Amino acid sequence: MTHLRIAGGRPLSGSVPVQGSKNVFLHLAAAALLSARPVRLCNVPRISDTGVVADILTAVGTQILLEGTTLIVHADDIRTSVIPHGLGSKIRPTLCFGAALLSRTGQVILPTPGGDAFAVRHVDLHLRAMRAAGAEVRVIGGTVTAYARVLRGFDFDCSTVGGFGPSLGATVTALLLAASARGESRLTSPSGEPEVRATVELLRRMGVQIEEAGAALLVEGRDRLSPATARVPSDRMAAGTLLLAGAITKGQVEVTGVDLHVLPRGFIDALDRSRTRVASGHDRVRVEPSALCPVIVETGVHPGFPTDLQPQLVALLTQASGTSRVVERVYTRRDSHLPGLVALGADISLSGPELRISGPSRLRGTTVHGEDIRAATALLLAAVAAEGTTTLHGVSHLRRGYEDLAGVLGALGADITEEDP
Repeated sequence: MTHLRIAGGRPLSGSVPVQGSKNVFLHLAAAALLSARPVRLCNVPRISDTGVVADILTAVGTQILLEGTTLIVHADDIRTSVIPHGLGSKIRPTLCFGAALLSRTGQVILPTPGGDAFAVRHVDLHLRAMRAAGAEVRVIGGTVTAYARVLRGFDFDCSTVGGFGPSLGATVTALLLAASARGESRLTSPSGEPEVRATVELLRRMGVQIEEAGAALLVEGRDRLSPATARVPSDRMAAGTLLLAGAITKGQVEVTGVDLHVLPRGFIDALDRSRTRVASGHDRVRVEPSALCPVIVETGVHPGFPTDLQPQLVALLTQASGTSRVVERVYTRRDSHLPGLVALGADISLSGPELRISGPSRLRGTTVHGEDIRAATALLLAAVAAEGTTTLHGVSHLRRGYEDLAGVLGALGADITEEDP
């Protein structure tokens, strides 16, 4: 398997642009299936998950044109409502694509979703939304089958149990079902994540009437949706990752194509409390060398500290003077990055959802394995800051979410080589 060889210990310096958002793109691509007219998505990230989406769209009979960072989806003649197992099992929002196909064709067969290894992808809320819209749903093994003569307006609560906040994915699934259902649907406690807001905006451009009514979304379904164009916003997780890369190496890194207000408030607050120096201007944010202080951080729904930046923050906090606490409040647990960070020399302990990081730790190169996108990213950041040479396995995970992260860090001064076995 391809791996990265990182000679660490060099401060990063320079300015780099940020890619389009992986997570927003995945949900917009599912929404594009609702219209028989062309939907154009601009600023699409050039990542392996984009290839999976293109393959899913092609497999069901959609005409697509992918040129650079623009994807045109023309779903005028959907030939099948079956999402191949080998494709649907690779990404998180498989049920969102299933909801769009159910809306368009009245039936769908798909695998349960894939994505990252740190958490099981629960589908209960997605299936509940389908049933609420009038579909008959069965789950046998790892396959979901849904059928509906007609989808009708429905009421649906997007909340999850256990205090983990509303479900982003189930909110989008419910939106896509409601967009084509007959009558009005009421979605209570919807997720407020940017992915949901971007999906709502695209659906409105496609002609769906969506109103905010307190803590609910009112959706009036339409039989035929219009052509539309949407721009995928900058990837706030990629931008945050690059800023953390600069901070962990005590370098000066500027990320362009993103404004400070686009980044989650919880992320900026955590950097501020750690005394990471942040400067911003129009369409750019920069970190500068600073002495790091320990912090207490809890992940949460937007605009709180995002769980997809938690592993990278933990890597940074290994260099803070004192003991930091990071509590995971979005997933029941997210700690797949711990073994690799400990192998590199980090002093981290785990108690339930809480990580305790004591620093500063002297990181030293070794061989580590990234088991999911953000864990592999955290290990890459730690390796860039470590003394000596690190071999990082799990490059395929990085490619799922980042446009050549190793190359971008290399442009900032990191010594990273991609090697084949």
